[in-house]
Amino acid sequence: MTFQIWGWRREDASQVLAWAPHAERGGAMPCKTLATKDPSAVERANLLNMAKLSIKGLIESALSFGRTLDSDYPPLQQFFVVMEHCLKHGLKVRKSFLSYNKTIWGPLELVEKLYPEAEEIGASVRDLPGLKTPLGRARAWLRLALMQKKMADYLRCLIIQRDLLSEFYEYHALMMEEEGAVIVGLLVGLNVIDANLCVKGEDLDSQVGVIDFSMYLKNEEDIGNKERNVQIAAILDQKNYVEELNRQLNSTVSSLHSRVDSLEKSNTKLIEELAIAKNNIIKLQEENHQLRSENKMILMKTQQHLEVTKVDVETELQTYKHSRQGLDEMYNDARRQLRDESQLRQDVENELSVQVSMKHEIELAMKLLEKDIHEKQDTLIGLRQQLEEVKAINIEMYRKLQGCEDGLKEKNEIIARLEEKTNKITVAMRQLEQSDNDLLTQTRTIAMSLVKCATSDTQDQYKLVKDISF
Repeated sequence: MTFQIWGWRREDASQVLAWAPHAERGGAMPCKTLATKDPSAVERANLLNMAKLSIKGLIESALSFGRTLDSDYPPLQQFFVVMEHCLKHGLKVRKSFLSYNKTIWGPLELVEKLYPEAEEIGASVRDLPGLKTPLGRARAWLRLALMQKKMADYLRCLIIQRDLLSEFYEYHALMMEEEGAVIVGLLVGLNVIDANLCVKGEDLDSQVGVIDFSMYLKNEEDIGNKERNVQIAAILDQKNYVEELNRQLNSTVSSLHSRVDSLEKSNTKLIEELAIAKNNIIKLQEENHQLRSENKMILMKTQQHLEVTKVDVETELQTYKHSRQGLDEMYNDARRQLRDESQLRQDVENELSVQVSMKHEIELAMKLLEKDIHEKQDTLIGLRQQLEEVKAINIEMYRKLQGCEDGLKEKNEIIARLEEKTNKITVAMRQLEQSDNDLLTQTRTIAMSLVKCATSDTQDQYKLVKDISF
């Protein structure tokens, strides 16, 4: 009986080490050794091939088994063992206080910092009561990531940051080379599997991770069932393609939601600016009213002051005229008295000296009156200048009012445009939801037609769909 490794290609068989069996009827052929290659490169190639076998075997067995797996399912257990070996490859040995430590929990714990959605899985792993070792926490983390269907996303974020991985892995490790990216790409296919694993009661600290190669060796009699598995795999690939399209549509819908939120925020900002502008206009109107009232008060005061000054000037002129007439009469009387009465000359001279002094005082009073008149004229000129300045301020306030009204008109037009854009976006979102429903119905009809109308060309269809989806 001849044996062949399930799912391998001919070019992959050239990279297998001593554990790749080739038996014939007459005896066993000696295995090839890759002495010329780098041992670390050979180890990476072996682990990559083993990961391909375990992932493919798990998907195909899950399709035939029912696609909902538990923790006792052997291919699932072997998948976790293979992933543990892949993550351990090239891991640096860290010296602790008591012993040497070599565990994969360190790089897996780093995923929380790179991927914010992984904080929940890290917290749940730390809260598990039965786990005592870092290796047990790492095994529980892998099981929870598979149940969340995000193992590929978490490890993709990890392998991108190679500068951070260099603290945990050697330069020739699997996670630091291209083989790690290939394994992460293969893990995307596990999203079609629904795993129901009980991590809480399982003893993950003391498990021994040994790869069972007998699961991946298949007899020639079982190869005849491959066509049925190919048909199921083709349907599965189509389902993956539809799920990927649905994921892309969901991402576009979320981006549209974010754009709608940003537009709503900008609309609220514009409304707030409009309210602020209205308040500013009200304040400017109040200031204008106050300035007008002050202007009226200043005009009233100036008019009253002018009237008072006019009355004072008129009274002073009348007193001056009356005093001048009295002096003339007194002078005439004195001359008469000088002519008529010589005896009273001394008294008349005294009276004349008194009248002279009074005349000097009157002249001084006249000069003071003239100065006061000039000062009042200067005040009148200053009041006129103040009136002109108040007029200029009123003109500027009127121009500012016109500018604010123009700004209000422009902001109202912008708000109307934003409302039209929001209406268009809602219509586009409804059309996207309708197209999403149409795509789902089309994919269901395609899947049913492929199941009913399977022919001999399904092998080519499977290869074509597999190349497109992976």
